[in-house]
Amino acid sequence: MASLDDPELFGRQWAATYDSPGNPDPAPAVEFLAGLTSVGPALELAIGSGRVALPLTARGVAVEGIEASPDMVALLRAKPGGEEIPVVIGDMADVAVAGPYPLVYLVFNTLFNLTGEGRQEDCFAGVARVLAPGGAFVIEAYVPDAANFDRDEQRIQVRSVTEESVELRLHQYDRQAQTFVRQTIIFTDEGTQLKPFGGHYRWPEQIDRLAAQAGLHLEARYANWHREPFGPNSNDHISVYRKP
Repeated sequence: MASLDDPELFGRQWAATYDSPGNPDPAPAVEFLAGLTSVGPALELAIGSGRVALPLTARGVAVEGIEASPDMVALLRAKPGGEEIPVVIGDMADVAVAGPYPLVYLVFNTLFNLTGEGRQEDCFAGVARVLAPGGAFVIEAYVPDAANFDRDEQRIQVRSVTEESVELRLHQYDRQAQTFVRQTIIFTDEGTQLKPFGGHYRWPEQIDRLAAQAGLHLEARYANWHREPFGPNSNDHISVYRKP
C-alpha cells in the first residue's frame, strides 16, 4: 500500500491539532441531517473526533461511526458523550457494518481522501448495501476548479511563522488522473517534518455516476447546508442520494 492510500495517515498526522479553531461550524450540517431522520441510527463515515456526530446525537439522532484512525477516535472518546457512540475502526471504503441505516453521511470533502484505485466505488457499493430501502446517503464536497490547480502549484503557502517554527504547504496535481499530492513542511530547531496528504477529486456529475453504479439516485443537490440552490458558480455541494 502506498503511504497516501493508508487510511490511518490523516489521523496520525493531524489528530493532535484537528480540533483547533478553524474547522467549519457543524450546526448547519446537523440541522440538515436531523431533517432527514428523526431517530436514526445514522452512520457517519470518517467520524473523526465527533465534530458532527456529537451535536447530531444531542438532537436525538442515534449515530454510529466508522473511523480508520485510533488517534481520532481517542479524541471522540474524550468528549462528553463520546464513549456512547459505537465506532468501528476501519477503512470507510469497506463500510464494515451491518445496517440497515436510514441515513449515511460523509462530510468535509472526505470522499476525496479515498485515493486507492476503485476505493471510492467500493465506498458507494458498501453504503448502498447498508442503507435501508428509501435511505439517504449525503455527501459534502467541493467543486474542483481547474484554475486553482495552477495557482496552488505556482505558490508556496506560508501557513505559520513563529520564533520556533515555519510551516509551508505545496501542491502537485495530476490533471489526467484527477489526483494531487499536498505536502506540508514544518521546520523547527529540531529538524524538518513532512506531512504528505493525497486526494482524488471528482466533479459532481462524476460522483453521480459512482452513485448510479451502486444503485443510488440523486434526489437533491444544494450549494451548502442551508439548502441554497446549487448553480454553475457554486464552490461546494451537498448531494443527497437515495436507495430505491
